[in-house]
Amino acid sequence: MKNAVIFHGTDENPDSYWYQWLACQLRARGYRADVPFYPAINQEKLADFLPQVLANHEFNSETVLIGHSAGAPLILSILERINVEIAQAVLVAGYSQRRANAKNMDPILQENYNWDRIRGHVKDIYFVNSVVDPWGCDDKQGRIMFDQLGGTHIVRDEGHFGSTSNNQPYPTFELLIRLIS
Repeated sequence: MKNAVIFHGTDENPDSYWYQWLACQLRARGYRADVPFYPAINQEKLADFLPQVLANHEFNSETVLIGHSAGAPLILSILERINVEIAQAVLVAGYSQRRANAKNMDPILQENYNWDRIRGHVKDIYFVNSVVDPWGCDDKQGRIMFDQLGGTHIVRDEGHFGSTSNNQPYPTFELLIRLIS
């Protein structure tokens, strides 16, 4: 069965921004779509947090993973550790390196990634970033991941694709539903 998991960002929840809208759109297409709540994302060390995430979800050849902000490096870590090739991953406002303007030390990040292993566990990968991301999850961060993994890098001029502090409610995200097969 086709399944999708939508991972929220730091200090967010399943009802933030476009997450529930996208889940509803995917369910209408026959997906089992989950938007789990992980309040510890980018708060706890990845080594403590990741085993819980891996145990809570099913990953198979029909899985689609979508991550926003801190949800994107979480997906990189998932892809590095699973033993199956999933159908698709979409990393929105994603990053894989420490950001200069980050409030914390980004415990969601790994020191190094096994890019070959990640690439071997996803058939199709998209990076959606903005040139004006206020948190530093910008087009340069997307390019770093694209250079390592290939796929498709989409650069927009749309902030963080959802931000409460920057008054960017982003209730829908039409581009995403077009990207997901």
